[in-house]
Amino acid sequence: MENNNSIWLTQNENKREFRSLDRKGEVDVAIIGGGITGISCAYYLSKQGLKVAVLEKDRICSKTSGGTTGKITSQHHLFYQYLITSQGKEFAKKYWKAAEKAIDNIEKIVQEEKIDCNFERKSSFVWTKDLKELHRIQDEVQACKSLGIDAKLVDTIEVLGKIEGAIEFPKQAQFQPVKYVQGLAKCVLEKGSEIFENTKVVDYEKIDDGFMVTAKVGEENRKVRAKYLVVATRYPIFNVPGFHFLKMYQELEYGIALKADCELNGMYVSCEVPTISFRDYQTENGNYILVVGNGHKTGENQENNGFEVLEQFAQEYFPDKPIEYRWNAEDCIGLDKIPYIGKYAETIDNMYVATGFKKWGMTMSNVAANLITDLIVGKENPYEDIFKATRLRPIKNHEEMKNMLKEVGESVILPHIKGEKGKKYCAHLGCEVSWNDVTQTWDCPCHGSRYERDGTLIEGPAVHGLNEKDKS
Repeated sequence: MENNNSIWLTQNENKREFRSLDRKGEVDVAIIGGGITGISCAYYLSKQGLKVAVLEKDRICSKTSGGTTGKITSQHHLFYQYLITSQGKEFAKKYWKAAEKAIDNIEKIVQEEKIDCNFERKSSFVWTKDLKELHRIQDEVQACKSLGIDAKLVDTIEVLGKIEGAIEFPKQAQFQPVKYVQGLAKCVLEKGSEIFENTKVVDYEKIDDGFMVTAKVGEENRKVRAKYLVVATRYPIFNVPGFHFLKMYQELEYGIALKADCELNGMYVSCEVPTISFRDYQTENGNYILVVGNGHKTGENQENNGFEVLEQFAQEYFPDKPIEYRWNAEDCIGLDKIPYIGKYAETIDNMYVATGFKKWGMTMSNVAANLITDLIVGKENPYEDIFKATRLRPIKNHEEMKNMLKEVGESVILPHIKGEKGKKYCAHLGCEVSWNDVTQTWDCPCHGSRYERDGTLIEGPAVHGLNEKDKS
C-alpha cells in the first residue's frame, strides 16, 4: 500500500502539528504514546493540576487510534459468556460497568469541552447468517441478561435483511476518533501541559523516586525528567520489567470506506470468522460506509488479499459504491483477552501501563485513563482489581500461548542455531520477520513490530529499525 491513511486521518488531515522535544525538561508525568489512551491520560491528569508531557514518535493519533472503526461500546463482540465462564459473574459485571461508564465519560467530555467529533448514540449489534453459530448469539444474550445488561435477540437488521440472529446493545455510541483526540489535545495544552510529536522514546532510567526518559529527535537524544511514567504505546516498548511480551500478541486488520448515500441506525459486526464490522459516517461532503475486519495475527501469511473479503462484502450489500479509502491498523490482545491497566511491574513504583484492549480501545482508553489517573493521585478506583497489569491468573487461551511459544522458538532460536544469513530480524527480540505483500511491509510474527521495505520502523514494540538491536 502506497498510502495507508484512513478516512479519519485523510479527511481531517491531522491538522494541528506539535513541535518536537527541543530541550531538557521536568514534569510531573511523562506519557509515552500520543494515541487516544495517552492523550486521554494527559487530559485527566492535567485536570488534576499535574504538569504532563506526552511524547509521540510520529503524529498524535496516527496509528491504531487513527485506523479504528470509531465505535464506543460495552459490547465487545461475544464476550460476556466468556467472562462469566473464565472469571465469574461479578468480574463480568464490573467489566461491563467500566465500559458503560467510559461511554458516558466520553459523551460528557464531548459536551463539556464542546468537541466537534460526530458523537452520536446508536445500538450495537453482533450478527450471524450461519445457523450453526446462532447458539453462540443466544448464549450471549442469556449471559448478558444474567448480568442486568439490556440486551436482546433480533432476527432482522438493516442492510443485511433476514439473518439467523443478532444480539443488540442499545444506547452505545460512535464518533470521529481523530477529531476527538485533537479536541482533548487542545484541552491538555490549555491546562499548561505539553505534547511533543516526532519524539521517539528509546530508553528510561529510574532515578530516586522518578524517571529520566530519553527520546530521539532526529539523531539527537533529548531528555525529560518525571516523577511518574505512563507507557501508552499500544504494545509496551520496554521488555523489562513487566515482561508483557510473554502475555500478548498483535493482530492486523484492514479497512475500506465507500461513498454511499445512506444512513445506518446501528453499528454492526459479524459473529463468524473472518470478522466484518461496518458503520456509517456522515460528513458535509457526503455519507460513507466503513467496512473493517478480516484480521489475522501480525506476521502470518494470508490466503487472501487482506481487502478482498471486505470488498466482496461491500459489493454485495452496497453495490457499485466507489471505495475511496483503504488502510490497515494493528491492535494488541492479551492472552486472557482482558486489558492490562495499572502498575507496569510489581518491582517498580510510579510506572504505569495500558495495553491489550482487544480491538476495543476507543472505550477502554477512557477506562485506562481514569484508572491510571486515580492511581497517580491516590484515589480508589472500583475497577483496579479486574484490569491489574501485574496479574498472574492462569492463562485460559492455551492455543494462542502454544502458538506464541512455538513462533518464538522457530523465529528466535532456530535461525541463530542454524546460522542462517540473509534473513531479516526484528529489532525487538530478534524474531525473523515476514513480508506482507498487501501492506508492503516486514511484519514480526512474535510481537507485531512492523517495518517499511527499507527497514524503517513503522510500529513497535521495537524502537529501532530492522537488524538493529533494542536496548530495552
